[in-house]
Amino acid sequence: MKLIPISLIAFSAIFLTNCDQRKQAVEDQKDATKEALEEQKDALKPAADAAKKSVDANADIQKADIKAQTKSAEADIEAAKKKADAEAAAAKARIDAEKK
Repeated sequence: MKLIPISLIAFSAIFLTNCDQRKQAVEDQKDATKEALEEQKDALKPAADAAKKSVDANADIQKADIKAQTKSAEADIEAAKKKADAEAAAAKARIDAEKK
């Protein structure tokens, strides 16, 4: 009779120890996963900063290109205006020459 309660206690102790080991394994896996994710997060920050600097540099280059294109277009327009003035002056001069 004493054997049954003792074996029950021993079985319970083994069962609880086994459950604790499985729970600890789950906890260890969770900790390892969280640590790996934290490392990825830490690695992401410098990469994001580098990408941001690259975008900023590209934006500055694009702004400079737009500014140069605008100045070029303005110069083309001014040249076309001067050409139109010169053509009009030449046409007027021909008309004046025809009258004489």
